[in-house]
Amino acid sequence: MTGQTNPNTRTSRKSIAGWDRAKHASEVRAWITAYDFAFARLAQSAGIDGILIGDSLGMTVQGERDTLRVSLDQMIYHTEMVARGAPLCLIMADLPFGSFESGPQQAFTSAAALMKAGADIIKLEGGAPMIETVAFLADRAIPICAHIGLTPQHVRQYGGFKRQGTTEAAAAKLIADADALISAGARMLLMEAIPSPLAAEITKRSPIPTIGIGAGPDTDAQILVLHDVLGLDAEYVPAFAKRYLDGARLITDAIGTYAEEIRNRVFPPRR
Repeated sequence: MTGQTNPNTRTSRKSIAGWDRAKHASEVRAWITAYDFAFARLAQSAGIDGILIGDSLGMTVQGERDTLRVSLDQMIYHTEMVARGAPLCLIMADLPFGSFESGPQQAFTSAAALMKAGADIIKLEGGAPMIETVAFLADRAIPICAHIGLTPQHVRQYGGFKRQGTTEAAAAKLIADADALISAGARMLLMEAIPSPLAAEITKRSPIPTIGIGAGPDTDAQILVLHDVLGLDAEYVPAFAKRYLDGARLITDAIGTYAEEIRNRVFPPRR
């Protein structure tokens, strides 16, 4: 039933240690993205375990073609709203492009700002080049979710949003990156757009919770973008996503009916 979760989940989903226990109990958890108070509150009411304020807001909210123009100030603004709307969920915030790549100290300053805005854990993209940064942050009380596979901030380098880890060499590199990031102190590992067997192998060998998006059913948790779940984009749905609602049509119909009632003087009623 919507909104019902394991009682232990409700008391432990705000705790990263609770997510560790869920992994070892083979309890699968659900993430979704959200970018404002209203949708965060609805997600919490529906029983979502964790909410990511993703730099995907550049595409879903701002209408950009990728995530690269999202600023740290924008991430702070949206994190504050989501944290107010879902105080019982684990809140994860993205470090946006340009806010962490120059070194560990820049990453710490940016991550600390997002935690002060309400984030419980910080996500950063990248494999081996981020090992030193992850270790630096972990030593300074910043919980990190490492993001490997398709990392959208590298879209210009990839030449598009392309599936990763599809060759033996590429798969081996992702496994090595995952092992190194975990050893450096990452508390969670997100894998995007990689083959299901590869995600399953990394999850099996990982002592920390894994999160999948387009990575098959065998990760410890799953995440999708809110706008894809609700069908708010009438023109595009990623191949790995699933629409649970034809939101674009329903909302368009509702607004159209509202406009029609105004033009016909049906609304507002006389009192």
